[in-house]
Amino acid sequence: MKFAIIKELKNPPDRRVVFSPGKLKEFQDQFPSSEIKVEKSNIRIFADEKYKELGFEVSEDISDCEVLFGVKEVPIGALIPNKKYFFFSHTIKKQPYNRELLKAILEKNIELFDHETIIKENGARLIGFGRYAGIVGAYNGFRAIGITKETFNLPKAETLENQLELISELKKINVSNTKILLTGSGKVAYGAKEMLDAMKIKKVSVNDYITKTLSESVYCFLDVLDYNKRKDGKVIDNYDFYNNPEEYESDFMRFANVTDFFIAGHFYGNGAPYLFTREDAKSEDFNIKYVADISCDVDGPVASTLRASTIANPFYGYNPQTEAEVDFKDKNAIVVMAVDNLPCELPQDASEGFGEMFLENVIPAFFNNDKYGVLERAKMTENGKLTARFSYLQDYVDGKE
Repeated sequence: MKFAIIKELKNPPDRRVVFSPGKLKEFQDQFPSSEIKVEKSNIRIFADEKYKELGFEVSEDISDCEVLFGVKEVPIGALIPNKKYFFFSHTIKKQPYNRELLKAILEKNIELFDHETIIKENGARLIGFGRYAGIVGAYNGFRAIGITKETFNLPKAETLENQLELISELKKINVSNTKILLTGSGKVAYGAKEMLDAMKIKKVSVNDYITKTLSESVYCFLDVLDYNKRKDGKVIDNYDFYNNPEEYESDFMRFANVTDFFIAGHFYGNGAPYLFTREDAKSEDFNIKYVADISCDVDGPVASTLRASTIANPFYGYNPQTEAEVDFKDKNAIVVMAVDNLPCELPQDASEGFGEMFLENVIPAFFNNDKYGVLERAKMTENGKLTARFSYLQDYVDGKE
């Protein structure tokens, strides 16, 4: 079987890659019967020469390969018919802006495997860039604090080489007596937690966070049942919340009233209560001044997230009284960081980590007859049609939704 690493063609350019040169060599060594090519690229974080040095053919023509690995959406005009493609298609939630892409994939008889659909039997994702979103998101949140208060000036994450350099910069700053709230239980939240721990910020219990006045910066790490409660007062478990979100209401305000900096690293499921609403943010007791919304659900559970921001302009202000966007340095603003492609700022680390997960969880399926059903579960299209698992997208493809 012939595999290829494709050049990223989406604009703005994304420097990440599914396999770094070293990980691609591990792939080749583990499965020596495979043939692997690398499409020539002048934007990839790893230079073409690095792949050549390890014996890989770098070419402008990868049309003889069967399986093509990319990161972001492939432009319709660049899609090669009758291939197997792996990339983030941003279609599984019926995103309107990519309907034509999915239509073209079907018309060109392409087998699409979206990175988001590569899951275990229980639905847990096997690969992703979430950890790196958390790492950069937390860093950017501190950067927003320094710039707004004019107390310190962290360099942009994209100008630094890796996580270690980000941590080195964070260790130089002083954020005294700041209460930091972190939500989530997945890779995003734990990526952010890595940064807080590296800064030696003390982790405290829910009770201490809410009730005690502390003389140092602290953080509190919340799971869903910390900031949601059943309407009937019962305390059951996380699965009850996941299965019956409509039975719950937000209990977030008890944290919002004592928090300075909120890092949103949670996954928000449809039907769950909003963490805080626009009305909540108007309360005199609402204390949050900085929000690093890594989850970035626009106009959703974090009321201050009016839109996604960009790597070039990562911050904006939200005035809770007018519910409108303002300059982030406005004295009445909640400062919002809501970049929706954070791992792009740490392309080397993100690519290394992604390749490690991909080699462990996906590549073996090509050589063991898909023993654990990884490819079968992930396949979205086949023979010009949606697979049964993704048949819910038919109305979307037909333009009826």
